[in-house]
Order: sequence, then structure tokens, then C-alpha cells
Amino acid sequence: MNPLETYLSGLPVEAHREKMKTVFDWIITTYPQLEVAIKWNQPMFIDHGTFIIGFSAAKDHMSFTPEEEVIGIFSEAIKKSGYTHTKGLARIKWNEPVDYALLSQMIDYNIRDKADCKTFFRVKIKRE
Repeated sequence: MNPLETYLSGLPVEAHREKMKTVFDWIITTYPQLEVAIKWNQPMFIDHGTFIIGFSAAKDHMSFTPEEEVIGIFSEAIKKSGYTHTKGLARIKWNEPVDYALLSQMIDYNIRDKADCKTFFRVKIKRE
């Protein structure tokens, strides 16, 4: 079993498994260069050793995180899609459609912005 199948098999609700599988299949097809990993019990898509986007499942929603910086940049677009978000993640309720254009914009942003990144996550610089 691949890492995504292992993760999905642990979700108790079949409809939730299917929805996340559809999203994962779309990412794999659209971004075949990204590698898949499960870290901190979350499916993640990685480019040259750096984090691009991760997902998790909760009772009422699927969450995705492309890192805080990207949530901030795309905050209005996230709200326009009908999703709620915190500083670090956005939530898609299980009964809401997936905005693949928005996901694509965020993934594309991270791939471009982190092209020369040598760390897994962005390094935050403390400003005084």
C-alpha cells in the first residue's frame, strides 16, 4: 500500500476518504514532480525536499496548509471560495466543492517561491 492509501484507510467515513483521494489524485496528476510523504500523520506533497502543501481530515472538514505565508497571501481568495481559515490552515467542509483553481494557485506559488529553498519549511526571520 502506498502512503496515501495507508492514510486514507484510517479515515472512518468512506465519503471523506473518497473526497480526499480525489484531491490527492488530482495533485498527483497535475504535479507529477511532487513526491508524497506522510509526516506528523499528515499527507504532504514535497518538491526537492521542501514542503509544498499538506492535508488533514477532521470530523467536519478537510484542512490544507501551504504554510502561513501562503494562507496570508491568498486569504481573500480562500474566503471567496467559501472556506474558513486560520493563520496556518484552510478548511473545506465535507459538503463543499473543492476549488481546484485555488489549490493550483497556492501550489504553483509555493513551487516558484521555494524553488531555491534548502529547508523543509520556510525559515522565519525575526525582525526587530
